[in-house]
Amino acid sequence: MTVQQTAALPTWPCRDCGEDRVFEQPPCADGHTDDAGGCPEWICTGCGGALLVGGAGVVGAAAVRRAA
Repeated sequence: MTVQQTAALPTWPCRDCGEDRVFEQPPCADGHTDDAGGCPEWICTGCGGALLVGGAGVVGAAAVRRAA
């Protein structure tokens, strides 16, 4: 995925719009920026569709159960 800069906001392909659109970052409510990190959440300015950019970190181990 290539990123183009338009008025300091990136342009990415929007799955919902079906074409390249400008994306902006909403205020981060999940604490991603508390340690001066970047928030991975971006919103399409055309339709409001969400896009996550970057790697996903491991939040915690999940319990796995098998049916008997």
